[in-house]
Amino acid sequence: MNQYFSFPLFRQMPLVGILRGYSKHHTQQILEAGYKAGLTTFEITRNTKGAMTMIAEAADRYRGKMNIGVGTVCNLDQLEESLAAGAQFVVTPIIDSAVIRACNEKNIPIFCGALTPTEIYRAWSLGADMVKLFPAELHGPAYLKSVLAPLDEIEIMPTGGVGPDNMKVYWEYGAKGFGMGSQLFNKALINREDWLALEQHFSSLCHHFNSFKEN
Repeated sequence: MNQYFSFPLFRQMPLVGILRGYSKHHTQQILEAGYKAGLTTFEITRNTKGAMTMIAEAADRYRGKMNIGVGTVCNLDQLEESLAAGAQFVVTPIIDSAVIRACNEKNIPIFCGALTPTEIYRAWSLGADMVKLFPAELHGPAYLKSVLAPLDEIEIMPTGGVGPDNMKVYWEYGAKGFGMGSQLFNKALINREDWLALEQHFSSLCHHFNSFKEN
């Protein structure tokens, strides 16, 4: 059932922009600025008003150009509604084995939230395509490095408190992606609807990542 999620696009710029609580108009403009800047993957969280409509429209508009997924999925009912809307990948804040199994059966990528080494290993062993280390800001990059010392086969995406100042060290310590919300979306630019400046902001972050990703 893979709904056109592209891992090559994600690997090109392995950053998931977390859109939570933005209006439909702002979401549309943010996505367009992100697309022009080189971002490839966004999740729209379920606790955003009108999230299903936004996902449906964005997934249709950017099919084959960007990955549009759903965030904050915690149970099967939420999963089914989100997939019906056209979500191309799923992000959870917690581990729910039924949700992971359903995503695997439908060939829908799932990035599953976990924190402790036991949770991280469990999420991975149940079939998560990537484990979202959440909330990463509790322990910082050194914690990721420690976890990956014995669990180096697991692909981990730190989320929470990740930004331009610590992306490089997270990457050097083994991160395979990043989940970013407030540190990605400049609220001042969004509030005054300066979409060109937002695109330039996104471009700067993409350039920053590209400057160290191959090292």
